[in-house]
Amino acid sequence: MKNKALIIRYEDLIDQKQIFKNKKTVLVGGCFDLIHFGHLKFLEAAKAQGDFLIVALESDEFIKKHKRKLQVHHQHERAEILANLNMVDLVILLPLFKTNEEYFELVKRVRPSIIAVTEGDRQLENKKKQAKLINAEVKEVVTNLKNFSTRNIAKVFNL
Repeated sequence: MKNKALIIRYEDLIDQKQIFKNKKTVLVGGCFDLIHFGHLKFLEAAKAQGDFLIVALESDEFIKKHKRKLQVHHQHERAEILANLNMVDLVILLPLFKTNEEYFELVKRVRPSIIAVTEGDRQLENKKKQAKLINAEVKEVVTNLKNFSTRNIAKVFNL
């Protein structure tokens, strides 16, 4: 059985880079508030693209500001859940990023080989620009499973 993934703050990323040095890294990002089948398939497919899966986990403030819904879990709880999934190797706790440049800086710091996305990702063009900066590749690893969305689950349970 794999050990639990490491959870670090974004500010501490520079000190931790040696843990994924010389590995084919895959970067994904998101809120992952209610882990569901769609998330699981996405993370499995992303991990299959490389040796080391890094999850950039959005802040609570991001969810409040951009998702227009109540969150179920706080960032540290979401990180703990993700860290216990076998395919996840590192979880980075993001602060609230206000600009695309801050996401570009994240990608420059991590320098992944691959940025994995879901088909129809709204930030696809930005992610392609980020990948080009560091000579990485953007890969659509799964189709969007519309039945398995956090929003649909929240509706069922009136969250």
